[in-house]
Amino acid sequence: MKKIAVIGTVGIPACYGGFESLVENLTSYSSYNVKYHVFCSSKSYAEKLTEYNGASLSYIPLSANGIQSIPYDICSLIYCLFKRPDVTLILGVSGCLFLPIYRLFSNSKIVTNIDGLEWKREKWGSLAKRFLKLSEMIAVKFSDVIITDNKAIGDYVDAEYSKSNVVIAYGGDHAIINDVDIGPVEDYFLSLCRIEPENNIQMILEAFSNCQQKLKFVGNWDASEFGRELKKKFSVYHNIQILDPIYDINLLYKLRSQCKGYIHGHSAGGTNPSLVEAMHFEKPIFAFNCNFNQYSTENKALYFSSSQELNDKISFATTDELAIISTDMKDIAEKRYTWRVINKMYEETYL
Repeated sequence: MKKIAVIGTVGIPACYGGFESLVENLTSYSSYNVKYHVFCSSKSYAEKLTEYNGASLSYIPLSANGIQSIPYDICSLIYCLFKRPDVTLILGVSGCLFLPIYRLFSNSKIVTNIDGLEWKREKWGSLAKRFLKLSEMIAVKFSDVIITDNKAIGDYVDAEYSKSNVVIAYGGDHAIINDVDIGPVEDYFLSLCRIEPENNIQMILEAFSNCQQKLKFVGNWDASEFGRELKKKFSVYHNIQILDPIYDINLLYKLRSQCKGYIHGHSAGGTNPSLVEAMHFEKPIFAFNCNFNQYSTENKALYFSSSQELNDKISFATTDELAIISTDMKDIAEKRYTWRVINKMYEETYL
């Protein structure tokens, strides 16, 4: 049996983001000959389980996010020196400064998912960007296998570091709930994301402020001054509904099922989990025009680079065109973005 230690997430049961959902589903779909040990942040769990989905759990008394993510990951790696896993699966590069030392004292195979080129994100200052770039370089150099979640990132790793890598995205089929009564499709578009500049929030809102199409936009608006200003500015438009974060999976399922199209503004981060989840709902996807999104949707979605271009696409796309795109998105999702497929690919990297 292969013993796999998982470093770099808040933990499971999943209560946060993409990496947590990944581990939740890897443990759910794991083969009989794979045993996971997942490191969790004690700050995020009032109830500290010792086992979940067949995986054993350990707790580190630090936050898994922000500046504490660095010592959090390093402490997890130190713990692994005593646990002696066959494979160390590292998700993100925060603690990879310690990786050269870990390699000296561990015989574990190191598999690292470097995430979405964190150092390029607009939200980081110059010092944080330099640190993340250094961490990325160390991760690539000292890992046995590099996982990238999008071919565009894989091409970057190959060009920047001359290092081969394995492209493995995320599953999205967990978002489908078959026993929920959803009702008919309604007359609105849906957007769902963290409210950050790189997700082109303002571009999307401006497009809808200049047309009659309806938009429901779900996000953490009150988490930053940027979000609060946009919420105040665009809440006055009768066709734009600004919604606070929604964690109820049944309500999210209904919102996605009843919308007539999904607007995806992400410009960074590789393959985005919310995009592959939306593709499973057989809806037309309107995505920001960048290589990450083109690869994720196999160049079969509708793309925009400005508010005017998005306005034109949502206003003038034909019914036949939207029907073809909807079918294409569902077909791609079922072929590439199911957890059974993703789990098999991860387990192949452990061998």
